[in-house]
Amino acid sequence: MWSLTSPISGAAQTGLTSPTYSFVPDVAPDNNGKQVAVTALGGTQAGVTTHSGSAPFTVTFSRPKVFKNLGKANPQTGLIGSVPRNQYKLITRKAVLPLAGQPVVTMMVTTVIELPAGADTADAPNVRAALSAHIGALDQQAADLGETVVTGIM
Repeated sequence: MWSLTSPISGAAQTGLTSPTYSFVPDVAPDNNGKQVAVTALGGTQAGVTTHSGSAPFTVTFSRPKVFKNLGKANPQTGLIGSVPRNQYKLITRKAVLPLAGQPVVTMMVTTVIELPAGADTADAPNVRAALSAHIGALDQQAADLGETVVTGIM
């Protein structure tokens, strides 16, 4: 069950020291999601802003509106011809300044999970392992990812 606890401890980034993000529940853009809005910052984060109506800083998690199920196997081969996917999304929206003196523009960071229907029950350990490795890779490379996005150098 998706349930963030405030504050969120941020991952290491150049220029941010022990970043934390306190939030309040917010209304998600769609009824199949949960959203929080960042209302306070912790640690050292010079120049970082919290959420406002005109400068969003939100984290939204959504699940499929209608879950897809496996179709029937081919009676001759025993194989399922097409396996549908249930899509989950984690979206962080943050207002950023494209140029001094200009209005803010919303940056979006999206992780999409495309889970083949049936795998949640038939192979839960491997589903969890994929998520563990994905999140671990993001966490391990958080600062380097920030450098790459800011400098364009990989």
